[in-house]
Amino acid sequence: MKLREITAQIEVKALCADPDTEIGGVECDSRRVRPGDLFVAVPGFQADGHRFIPAAAEKGCAAVLCQTPPEIDVPYILTDDSRLALALASCAFYRHPSREMKVIGVTGTNGKTTTTILVKQLLEKCLGAKVGLVGSIQNMIGNAVFHTEYTTPESNDLQALFRAMADAGCGYCVMEVSSHSLALHRVAGTRFFAGLFTNLTQDHLDFHGTMEEYARAKSLLFAMCEHAAGNLDDGWFQIVMDKAPAPVYTFSACSDAADLTARDIRLTESEVRFCALEGSELVRTHLNAPGQFSVYNALAALACARMAGIPLRDAAGALPECSGAKGRVEPVPTDGDYSIYIDYAVTPDAVENVLRTLRPVASGRLVMLFGCGGDRDRTKRPIMGRISAELADYVIVTSDNPRTEDPMAIIEDILPGVQGVGTPYTVICDRREAIRHAIEDHRPGDLILLCGQGHEDYQIIGHQKIHMDEREIVAEILREREERK
Repeated sequence: MKLREITAQIEVKALCADPDTEIGGVECDSRRVRPGDLFVAVPGFQADGHRFIPAAAEKGCAAVLCQTPPEIDVPYILTDDSRLALALASCAFYRHPSREMKVIGVTGTNGKTTTTILVKQLLEKCLGAKVGLVGSIQNMIGNAVFHTEYTTPESNDLQALFRAMADAGCGYCVMEVSSHSLALHRVAGTRFFAGLFTNLTQDHLDFHGTMEEYARAKSLLFAMCEHAAGNLDDGWFQIVMDKAPAPVYTFSACSDAADLTARDIRLTESEVRFCALEGSELVRTHLNAPGQFSVYNALAALACARMAGIPLRDAAGALPECSGAKGRVEPVPTDGDYSIYIDYAVTPDAVENVLRTLRPVASGRLVMLFGCGGDRDRTKRPIMGRISAELADYVIVTSDNPRTEDPMAIIEDILPGVQGVGTPYTVICDRREAIRHAIEDHRPGDLILLCGQGHEDYQIIGHQKIHMDEREIVAEILREREERK
């Protein structure tokens, strides 16, 4: 593709390169540059991509797209915002693949992963469509599964994934859209058929600063959508949906003012049952997942189905056949009269939801094992500690993904919340040993919740990912217990 075709929609301040240059790829990581690529120098949070222009040139890049002129002799294009330019250049290079599919974006603090997985299944079951998925657990093209590093990939990787989906015949793509990706232009240039808002609770304030800025970042999705749906029960609904195209399709578990309402809600240990009401149509349905939050996930999925033109009766009829996400209130086999669940909850609201969901299931103690991620919002740590102590009978504070922080320093941030309640607790920094303690210390009827890792099969210490799957750890501890008998 010619350079002029790639830069046609970018605001170019200076063109110091031959516009007829053939470009073989678009890359922002100098380590991945191949001869003929366009290297986009993006100012990052840990390193400035402009520093790596010489490395990209050594590898044979055809030109550089940047915000400041290179210090070496290399063809370049100057722009005001190279992060935005990266997204627009990637859309152009991959021939705007989002225009060949109906892309549905799901944003919010909690529920994104489960909702996208449910929507994918509803589209497949009700329309017979081939559907792509972009999410925090995995990416998918139809039934093929691909590894993912981020909830929303960098824009050049995202557009390459979209192109693979379109070429494979996907009629739809359902994707999680994070607030970071919206603020950092990762989805700029993407055509969204529809956008959906789940909820907004405290998270990522290390990046956004305030809840208001967090909400405004989420709202950016809806300026890019043809259709929009949102959770009318959420207090941030008006701000997040401010840029949405009218009318907005709304859903609620308690308000008759919504387009779609859940009536006659019944919660059990393993499922939620309710009647979905839209206008005069009332359809009974259920989802095989526990908790009030599962009602909202089900409503969100049904709302997406309705935006895709699926009749409510068809979508509600297919919902019981759908399965949720790995690591979301996931039971793990044990060796006795106690139970273990794994959940990904990493925000105060998610922690409260999962603890309230599991409380009725525990005939003995509800044991909460959790930590908080490093290099992330510190203000939520004592809040999560307080909620855990208020709703659990015994709290084990441990390490999560400490990243570049000292694990014990993170725990010290959590403890003021725990200590102010009076619930028994212990601190075991090593997560594997903390899990061992929870199992060895169990009493009949206890329910142990391993919280924070969820679907992840690794722990991030420093800049390294170390394999750690809690399912494997539990199985290993149970084998050791069996061998000691």
